[in-house]
Parts: sequence; C-alpha cells; structure tokens
Amino acid sequence: MSTSSTSEFSEAYIALGANLGDREATLMKAISALQEHPGIEVLRGSHLYETDPVGYLDQPCFVNMAVALRTTLAPEELLSVMLDVEQRLGRERKIRFGPRTVDLDLLWVAGREMDTALLTLPHPRMMERAFVLIPLSDIVPEGEPSGLYENIRRALGTIDGKEGVRFWKTYNWHSASALSES
Repeated sequence: MSTSSTSEFSEAYIALGANLGDREATLMKAISALQEHPGIEVLRGSHLYETDPVGYLDQPCFVNMAVALRTTLAPEELLSVMLDVEQRLGRERKIRFGPRTVDLDLLWVAGREMDTALLTLPHPRMMERAFVLIPLSDIVPEGEPSGLYENIRRALGTIDGKEGVRFWKTYNWHSASALSES
C-alpha cells in the first residue's frame, strides 16, 4: 500500500448503501474495488442491514453497511477514489436521496477534521442516521481513543428511525492477504 501523497497510515470509516439491482453484489464489488487500490486496505466490515428509505420515500429498501479502512491517501484523495468506484458501478445522481446502484460516504478519518467545498469530516449527519450508526457500531472498536465509539453509543441511545434498520445478513471481510495465510 503506497501512494505519493503521504507515507502515514490513517484509519477511516465509510458507509455503503445500495437499493437498485443486486444490492449485495454491488456492495461487495465496491469493497473489492477499494481493496484493489494501492493506497487502501479494507480492515473490517459490518453486517449488512436492510433499511427503509429516508428523505425520498418512493423507492426500494436499501442494503447498508460500513467498512473500516487503513489508507495512505489524504481524505480528498480517498473521496476521489470513492466517487470513481461509484461511477464505475453505475451510480447516477438524479434525485437527492433517491434510488442508487451504490453510495459511498466518507464518515470519519482518524485525527482529521475539515470543512471544505468538497468534504466535511467528520460527516456532518452521520450521528443523525440510524442506517449509518448501526453498521458503524459493528466495526468501531470499544475504547477507540478519539471517543467515536462512545459518541456512536450515545447517539444510538436517542436516535429515531432504528426500527427502519433491520439485520439482513452476516458479513465477514477476509482480505486477500488473510486468505493466502490460511
């Protein structure tokens, strides 16, 4: 995993969702595409959850999940890779919060806060969305030094919409290096 931008590693969390086509297969393709990038290593993934649409309601249910990454990319570079993956998997931006083949949202990057025209970190609405927090709670380790785990737990205690997020399927990420070790 190397890139010209920096030699330091950062942990990052991404939310993934899909509600058109083969939702699960599209999410797996997105994760594989991220893993194939030389500056990204997928560390772990949440379970998959079927979720009711939020905002624009006249659309199919989503499958949502979250992944933890280790990356050498700067946040803006990571976002660019994510947008490229969306485009390669057929994402079209026609209706805000509308149906989509895939959606990747950069939620959090260790030690980074920013607010630019392209990117706000941490994601400004992640603590308001049960469909983000429930999968994220699967993969953020307890005692994580930034306090993210505690903030997620606190938000989940008060957030509305949890009934619209249903466990759908177990998911276990096994990187190519882990597979070759067994």
